[in-house]
Amino acid sequence: MFDFEAISRAMSGQTVLCVGDLMLDEFVYGEVSRISPEAPAPVIAVRRSEINIGGAGNVARNIASLGGRCIFVGLIGEDAAGTVLTEALAKEAGIETVLVRDAARPTTRKVRFVSEQFSTHMLRSDWELAAPAAAAVEQQLIDAILPRLAQADIVLLSDYAKGVLTARVIRNVIDAARQAGKRVIVDPKSANLAIYRGATVLTPNRKEFAEATRSRADSQDSIAQAAPDAMYLADCEAMLVTQGERGMTLVTRDGGSIHVPALPVKVRDVSGAGDTVAAALALALAGGADWEGALRIASAAAAVAVGKTGTAIVRSAELRRRILPHASLAAEEKIVAAGGDIDAYLEEWRRQDLRIGFTNGCFDILHPGHVKVLTAARSTCDRLIVGLNSDASVKRLKGEGRPVQNERARAEVLAALEAVDLVAIFEENTPIELITKVRPSVLVKGGDYTREQVVGHEIVEAAGGEVVLVEILPGHSTTSLVARAREGQA
Repeated sequence: MFDFEAISRAMSGQTVLCVGDLMLDEFVYGEVSRISPEAPAPVIAVRRSEINIGGAGNVARNIASLGGRCIFVGLIGEDAAGTVLTEALAKEAGIETVLVRDAARPTTRKVRFVSEQFSTHMLRSDWELAAPAAAAVEQQLIDAILPRLAQADIVLLSDYAKGVLTARVIRNVIDAARQAGKRVIVDPKSANLAIYRGATVLTPNRKEFAEATRSRADSQDSIAQAAPDAMYLADCEAMLVTQGERGMTLVTRDGGSIHVPALPVKVRDVSGAGDTVAAALALALAGGADWEGALRIASAAAAVAVGKTGTAIVRSAELRRRILPHASLAAEEKIVAAGGDIDAYLEEWRRQDLRIGFTNGCFDILHPGHVKVLTAARSTCDRLIVGLNSDASVKRLKGEGRPVQNERARAEVLAALEAVDLVAIFEENTPIELITKVRPSVLVKGGDYTREQVVGHEIVEAAGGEVVLVEILPGHSTTSLVARAREGQA
């Protein structure tokens, strides 16, 4: 089960050894209102500029901002850009930086000119030497990396093909990591995936994967078909292909395939989105998440990143809001009366390829046990529907004197919770008709039930969904709360 709260806590205690190509990212923002009289080129009136740590350095920053600790090893030149990066990294909390200097190459620097009124990149200027590091520099990198493996929970190689991750460096790091029992994530650049052999998972984007496999890679099926040969070549456990607005698809060596859709977001800048995915994936896996849970965390982190301008970092609180969003609707707008129409909600969510979850109950007096089940239920899905027994239904099930609160009051309390996306009231004794209509991907109940006792489990499992049982908190029961309250009144 995907328990975001538990994974989030675990992520904050993980150490990631990150090795890759460091860059200085500069963004120049302004307005374009005329064409130069000297040449047919737009003139940007500069309003402001920003300097960020980019490339693999952005991966390191995201690891730290998500609550992890990063040991970062990179390469810079003997120049002003290298000094700027050194000083900037020294100010970053949560990052232990080890930089090798190479006087024979410039520090990689990219300057982007951005039109603010059109939110578009107009021009990018690059200073770089995209060539493998010399043998002596390679050895310095290896000597810096290997002694620090023991401190890491997981290893991340961020390859931008600027010279740090040579074949020799890659081989030494992966072999040493495997010998030490450490998993290795690689964000690859080379189309020759064999140089990364032995890594745990590779995370190419769709274009990189298509070039490496000479496939179209334009659908989940085509990715799943091309991935096994690529995984055999790379001797890896899994291949994760990121596809921008199409989401991300992971194929495992045992033939399994998981697709996580992209979360709806207004895209402002895709710079560094892959860095964010790699950082979140590494921390989630190190924190104990399974493949699907790690993908959902990585997808949510990417959605936060592309909604920002520049080379952005994602913080734990932002990730939590994206996975467990605050209600965008007023509580009363999240309530559907018995017999009401929920089709519009279902159609919109299915159109967005969102994972729909369902749980149900009377929720007469909301207590911490209920909150735990609802939060855990929301962590398994993108949208959570809560089926709520009507007053008449509760009376039939619980007897005279129940419910203590009427259905409207119970529905409004549930709808006010951030974990709940929709409350659907039903008149029947069980929610079987509602489950049949919703066809949820995941059906959640408290652990005091067995799978066979969960109403609707046959329907959900027959459609390829799953039943999740959440461990309940001992000592919390609505019936006992009502009894104690009435004893106090006697």
